[in-house]
Amino acid sequence: MTHGESKVLRVASLARVEGEGALHLRIHDGEVAEARLKIYEPPRFFEAFLRGRSSTEPPDITSRVCGICPVAYQMSACRALEDARDIVVGERLAALRRLLYCGEWIESQTLHIYFLHAPDFLGGDSIIDLARTHRTQVERGLALKQAGNAIVELLGGRAIHPVNARVGGFHRVPTRAELRPLEERLRRARDDAEATVRWVAGFDFPDTGIDNELLALAEPGTYAIDSGTPTAMTAPSSAGLPADTDRALPTRTFPLATFPDHVIETQVPHSTALHSRLDGRRHLTGTLARYAISGRWLPPDVLQVAGDAGLGDPRAGTVCRNPFRSIIIRAVEVLYAVGEALRLIDTYEPPPRPYVDVPDRAGTGHGATEAPRGLLYHRYTLDTDGTVTEAALVPPTAQNQAAIEQDLLHTVQERLRTGPHPTDAELTALCERVIRNHDPCISCSAHFLDLSVDRD
Repeated sequence: MTHGESKVLRVASLARVEGEGALHLRIHDGEVAEARLKIYEPPRFFEAFLRGRSSTEPPDITSRVCGICPVAYQMSACRALEDARDIVVGERLAALRRLLYCGEWIESQTLHIYFLHAPDFLGGDSIIDLARTHRTQVERGLALKQAGNAIVELLGGRAIHPVNARVGGFHRVPTRAELRPLEERLRRARDDAEATVRWVAGFDFPDTGIDNELLALAEPGTYAIDSGTPTAMTAPSSAGLPADTDRALPTRTFPLATFPDHVIETQVPHSTALHSRLDGRRHLTGTLARYAISGRWLPPDVLQVAGDAGLGDPRAGTVCRNPFRSIIIRAVEVLYAVGEALRLIDTYEPPPRPYVDVPDRAGTGHGATEAPRGLLYHRYTLDTDGTVTEAALVPPTAQNQAAIEQDLLHTVQERLRTGPHPTDAELTALCERVIRNHDPCISCSAHFLDLSVDRD
């Protein structure tokens, strides 16, 4: 590129991500002047749909936000609606919910690893290409995903958009005999999950790191999935360190009820998703954040596999900030979810009732769980007869969009400064890889309601 030359790179439609998005990249004089992840899906308006509805309806309505992570929406909704009434479901129902969530983690993370992300590392354009060149691995991925589907189908009533979860618990709970057939399937899945970690650990990864605050739920003693306290880890630049630092930095927690005070959403002209800032700074939620904040509470056998895969030991303060290596963490999370599902089935005792009563009363409730793509927050305000008067959903991709754009800018800038001059096709492929590292669920993020446009 000659001095003063400008170049604009446009990707009209991103491949192998959930939903519809595009990329706009502007380079001037060898420097990246602008990187925009354009989310152009129509606004979803789910918050508006929920107003005026009975408090029993949000779990089923919000599960339609996403066909890949419906359980995450159901569980965050249930937690928020129960919080508005000061209701706790009890250990047995909570364990069954966690088992359902494990099923979603297995199927969703496996989908990303094998179908969306692995082709980037193996030179394929799609899972169809991989089926020709890596048939054994693709069949293993399908078997793993089917194991997750089986859990969701049994507990949720069906594998996609499950219908059995409700505020207060479930419409129906399984017997021990009904859960037993899952055990053998999950034992095979555990072997497949461990093999998946070893497989993806052998991919080639660029050396890079992200300089964002990390945000995830934390629940001391366990790897947070369906509950916990919002916990943020300081960004490296705030500590005077390089972006790719591999050690843990200070963390801070805040009550879930104050989430709207810390995570502030704003609109940007190029996206139908809101951008979020955590206490005024870019932040990232999802696999990198979870492993950095809660990785030390993974079971020893899972930590051993993670260490062998090159992730280091989070108990010793090692943190992975390389988004290209997020595929390894996702594989580790699948391994954990399979083992956790087996543990929950082994210790399962049917609760005396499928649900606890949740009487109507006015109030505001907050709920958050860890969707595979990151922290998912719900808030509902109810009137005295249980009607929803206000609803807010803050999905992970909307929180991550600013961090993804910064990662794009940083990665492309490094590529321009080092190595041979890239072609437009090479830059486009690199940008798509950067975006897929974060597994954005674009459909989930398109929620905004208010639009103001300034025109000259």
